[in-house]
Amino acid sequence: MGYQFAAIGLGPILLVQGIYVRRVTPRLPEPTGVRCGIKGAGKSLRLLVVGDSAAAGVGADSQSSALSGQLASALAPHFHVSWRLIARTGHRVQDVLNHIESTRREPFDVAVVSVGVNDVTGGTALKKWQDLLGHLCDLLKLKFGIRHVFLSSVPPMHAFPALPTPLRWYLGKRAASLNRAMSDLTKRREDCEFVQPAFPLTKEYIAADGFHPSPAAYSTWAEQMATVIKQKWQ
Repeated sequence: MGYQFAAIGLGPILLVQGIYVRRVTPRLPEPTGVRCGIKGAGKSLRLLVVGDSAAAGVGADSQSSALSGQLASALAPHFHVSWRLIARTGHRVQDVLNHIESTRREPFDVAVVSVGVNDVTGGTALKKWQDLLGHLCDLLKLKFGIRHVFLSSVPPMHAFPALPTPLRWYLGKRAASLNRAMSDLTKRREDCEFVQPAFPLTKEYIAADGFHPSPAAYSTWAEQMATVIKQKWQ
């Protein structure tokens, strides 16, 4: 937690850099395309993807090249996949909870959750973050009958090209702290699993805004999520 003390002295710089980044970073739209569908053959798998702008596929041109579309395609050779996406740009974990609360009931088997970047930038406290994640897992089970929740890690924000230093350093430390809290939560629950995808930190894996995944990154992310889902569901 030493970075928090360092951040006190850097506060004015971090504030100015945060304002600057918001002003100059391009605002990419959520991609077009269907947000539900059926693919593949074999054993039934009902898949729900929920979360923030990364879950919504910002950085891709269409949902077919975003996380949900590529994940459904990666699972289709092994399962008869019925999938749905519930995600919105700017959502923190509390917003995701509210969104799920207002969504109609529908049965699913597994859920993939992508959330955290906005909690990093918005300053969600660690204890609150972990508690809300637990509530989200409970709600997914209660409302949709989810049997297993896969919590995808907060991305390595220290590597985001859109962020200047020291803001990049600070947000990277915050992201790592949220990931530790997420991992600790899953160690206490058999119905949740922490998944930390590995991305090459190169230009082709970053969208034009320097902040979101590119289609290549979504492909890598989807393949790694498909692997852990197959291992659990088979």
